[in-house]
Amino acid sequence: MIINKVSLIKFQGVMEINGLLWEDRLATPLDIYKQYANSLDATSDFVQSKNGKLNLEQIFLKIETEDKSIGLAGPMNENIAFIIEKQLKSILIGKDAFATELIWDQMHRKLVHGRQGDPIWAISFIDCALWDLKGKFLRQPVYKLLGGATVSKIPAYASMLGYNVLDMKLVKKRALEYKSKGFTAQKWFFRYGPAKGIDGLKKNIELVKTLRETLGDEYDLMFDCWQSMDVPYILSLAEAIKKYNPKWLEECVMPDRIDSYVRIKNKINIPLAGAEHHYTRWGINQFIEKGALDIIQADPHWCGGISEMMKISALCSTHDLILIPHAGAMHSGVHFSFSQSPAHTPLVEYLVKWMPIMQYFIKDPIIPVKGFINVPEKSIGLGITIDNTKVLNQDYL
Repeated sequence: MIINKVSLIKFQGVMEINGLLWEDRLATPLDIYKQYANSLDATSDFVQSKNGKLNLEQIFLKIETEDKSIGLAGPMNENIAFIIEKQLKSILIGKDAFATELIWDQMHRKLVHGRQGDPIWAISFIDCALWDLKGKFLRQPVYKLLGGATVSKIPAYASMLGYNVLDMKLVKKRALEYKSKGFTAQKWFFRYGPAKGIDGLKKNIELVKTLRETLGDEYDLMFDCWQSMDVPYILSLAEAIKKYNPKWLEECVMPDRIDSYVRIKNKINIPLAGAEHHYTRWGINQFIEKGALDIIQADPHWCGGISEMMKISALCSTHDLILIPHAGAMHSGVHFSFSQSPAHTPLVEYLVKWMPIMQYFIKDPIIPVKGFINVPEKSIGLGITIDNTKVLNQDYL
């Protein structure tokens, strides 16, 4: 099982979109500057559809061994692919593909100037590809290699990124639509942060009020601030919406401001979720040590891979914290989640607009059925194979 080839492949295709893909965007940390406050440029991910079509370019990592076993992971952006090609590929060649702990440690030690962001993402995709390779070699789904499934299905919550949150008629329509599909929880994204003042605050409050009145008192509702607010603003927002009983408030401030999370948590009764933009067990432990969060949302494609998620999970369960992976309906997140206790990983996040895009080139995408993700018992490895019928062009980087 000696690794002898590492490839980065860019796939190009066109995805059919029903209507406008991004009707609006969420609040972002850059909104304090007027030039970004109403622009999709405030984030790098929102490529807009045109004429019902979305042009896609996605890069996948392919790791091969001398006996022709293959592991896949992706999609990733060009920055991450560059780090893999220029800095990490040399560590992989000649290594035993089963030596994931050795490979992880050597990659992490090599990236002495990359403790966050794209360098850790690069490690994450390599680690996930190695788990996929191990599962394919053993002809087993990865969740079995992690200890086996604890349940046969996990409820998914509908994450409503990209929908209009200012037109309350549309909000009601979409909320009821996804409730009718079997989702028992939804997460919506606030549009405005402190820069929009009291008017923006009122619109955020109206969103919460409308959703609660539309979906009923027994329906779980979560709200994402996407790092875009500050302590005084969150305290005002939380006071206004506490009567609507949100299940959690997410990423209230930027992830470096851990003391701000502590200040917020000490003053409100709404549970706090976050840490998706913090990385590795050491980063997550900073939140845990200070008691800053109720729900941890590490992402296996971001935090260091499946191997690192298992260590983060051990930390969370030791402190009796919930761990619900960010974008958990990707293949790596699903296999991880099924290997965990439902007491600590009770939900899977399904981004209703984003997941179909991220899995467009994958032959067997993860799709909720009546609001649940079923255990992928027929998967080999992570279940990632490329659907060549959707590939219009491919290039090796």
